[in-house]
Amino acid sequence: MSTQTAAPAPTATYPPQRTLYAIIGALMLGMLLAALDQTIVSTALPTIVGEFGGIDKLSWVATAYLLTSTATTPLYGKVSDMFGRKPVFQFAIVTFLLGSALAGASQNMGELIATRALQGIGAGGLMALVFAIIGDIVPPRERPKYMAPFVGVWGLASVAGPLLGGLFTEHLSWRWIFYVNLPVGAVTLVVVALVLKLPRNRQQHTIDYTGATLLVASVTSVLLYLSWAGSTYGWFAGRSVALLAAGLVLGVLFVWAETRAVEPILPLSLFKNDVVSVTSVIGFALGLAMFGSTIYIPLYLQVVNGVSPTESGLRMLPLMGGIMIASVGSGRIITRINRYKVFPVIGTAILTLGLFLLSTMESDTSGWVSGSYMFVVGFGVGLIMQVLMVAVQNAVDFSVLGVATSMSTFFRSMGGTLGIAILGAVLSSRLSSEIADRVPATELSRLGDPKQLENPAAIQALPEPAHGQVVESLVQALHSVFLWSVPVTAVAFVFALLLREVPLRGRGPVPPSDKAAEEASEIAPVFAME
Repeated sequence: MSTQTAAPAPTATYPPQRTLYAIIGALMLGMLLAALDQTIVSTALPTIVGEFGGIDKLSWVATAYLLTSTATTPLYGKVSDMFGRKPVFQFAIVTFLLGSALAGASQNMGELIATRALQGIGAGGLMALVFAIIGDIVPPRERPKYMAPFVGVWGLASVAGPLLGGLFTEHLSWRWIFYVNLPVGAVTLVVVALVLKLPRNRQQHTIDYTGATLLVASVTSVLLYLSWAGSTYGWFAGRSVALLAAGLVLGVLFVWAETRAVEPILPLSLFKNDVVSVTSVIGFALGLAMFGSTIYIPLYLQVVNGVSPTESGLRMLPLMGGIMIASVGSGRIITRINRYKVFPVIGTAILTLGLFLLSTMESDTSGWVSGSYMFVVGFGVGLIMQVLMVAVQNAVDFSVLGVATSMSTFFRSMGGTLGIAILGAVLSSRLSSEIADRVPATELSRLGDPKQLENPAAIQALPEPAHGQVVESLVQALHSVFLWSVPVTAVAFVFALLLREVPLRGRGPVPPSDKAAEEASEIAPVFAME
């Protein structure tokens, strides 16, 4: 495959170390806000429904946020390439904080869903632009060690989200799961305004409104299909098929429109770059397997071990520990040796092993054993995530760094959404089958709605022997969920072997003798400081 050719690169001017640390801290807070709000709401949902009613709309509290954050992610990258990263990032922060304040003040379920959608619009920018800004202020060779902590932020959010949601709901009010964003976001906004100095874009641009509309409409249709199919309407119900068909048709129209746009919202030539295309596949597979399966670890802990949501969050610390150790360690090593391909290769292999180990957990597996399995999964993830972003940013022209970075985030998010939908269907189907085999029909008729048997509190309330039978059924169903993830990460391993390694540049221009790096690296920016 061909790659984009970069013009001779001048020496870049980067911020001083002290300023850099302040910027990185602010960006980490922004990333934490967006990541945390994907998980913090879950433990508060029963309380919200108890206050507002509308249990039929319950899933939309999470779905609205997922839809808007995922659909807007690729748009932020392109817009920031056109008009500058700083003002677009500030807009995303303000939008997220406005959505948070309104969500906390909601008086009914409809208002909460609408404000969650507004939150998601801001979150899409936070997730898309954090890594793009790092690409602006840190040389490629040094990026791994600075990106590593951001991977840990995702692990922290997955553990701390349900834990904080439970604490706020129990001791303050569910509204504080949104209000807590305001002071943290305000600090982020102030630091960004004061110390983030990025190039001002003085060029005239043509905005691709048609492409943007078609892209958002296509992604939204596919996400709605994944959110509803298998749970609300069924995978092959008329409404589901119509949504999927609309998403695919709109996607084709989007590709057609982009080939004719003067300045496309997503330059399709990006995917002629083999580094971009290979990392997109790895990121998609990683999102599908990791996000689609590890969200069920708390379910195992709460049902099988009988722990509270708060304690289950604490028991997932080995997962976060594995992510942090691997990401920070690999980031420092990559900066020192200037090679990165080996880490996603080893990481996908370790992640595959970790998911297989999770599939062997039984009802009598000790906490130490399950914790060690989680550590293996986290360690594998930590070796992969930041490397994919570094590889993409090092392989594209600086003029499209924002859109390339946001597309990398987008593919991982879409993989996670697909994984949650598919593996959720696997869990429901296998659980129903296992319960039917284990629980006598006369006893099953007294257990109520089968969907309640995926609720940890409802399972804990069951009398014996039904409780033990349902727990064992869930364990077997979770075996299938984790096993289904194994071939997905195996595919990621194969693509990791295909990843082409391009030497990471330092602070100076591309050496004339290094033709491979010159062809595949972005133009180093000359900073016209604001």
